[in-house]
Amino acid sequence: MTSNGTGASGAAPPADYRLLLPDGWFRVRIDPDGREQSVDALVDRQFEGVDNAPHIKRQLRERLLAQAVAAYQDGGIELYLSLQQAGPMTIPASLLITLVTPPPGGSLPATADLATRLAADGDGDVSLVELPAATAVRVRRETGQPDRPAPAGAPGDPDEVLPSITLDYQLPVPATEAYLLLTFSTPLIQIGDAMVELFDAVAGSLTWMDGDGAHE
Repeated sequence: MTSNGTGASGAAPPADYRLLLPDGWFRVRIDPDGREQSVDALVDRQFEGVDNAPHIKRQLRERLLAQAVAAYQDGGIELYLSLQQAGPMTIPASLLITLVTPPPGGSLPATADLATRLAADGDGDVSLVELPAATAVRVRRETGQPDRPAPAGAPGDPDEVLPSITLDYQLPVPATEAYLLLTFSTPLIQIGDAMVELFDAVAGSLTWMDGDGAHE
């Protein structure tokens, strides 16, 4: 993460940040130079020892590449995907990290003002939370109706939103006018509260790092 300038007090912005992620989460490079190699490594890991599923493997690769491209085009700087196992099942979840900067000649709202605007827009369950790294805006959203499946054989609606839970954290970056946006997502709304607890713990682990790699 890079930032320009210093704050009013003359303090330098952090050089980077650190997050503690659960075992089984994989970082996917989303920049054009590294995404294909990173996706290939992830797919090979998932299909290690499996040689009879080339079609499924190709589909997974195409889907992950599309996800990486979309994340990069949306301004993302890091993408993490969950490969955590619960017995034979992989727990699907993702974390996209985006650096949100002010528009040219403009500014971003203060944290409290941002929370007020999002709440007024009805943009999910909005709250201000105190994290070790900063006061953050937390937004929880749920989409879809998983308890009302379509009849077997019914054509799918291409505009239908799949069930999911999304949890956003927006944290002001010290000594800058930027925000760090953490966007967690999972389709496992049946265990949504447990997944949100995990996401909250990851967000709470964020620490800012100075140029020497030390905690600020």
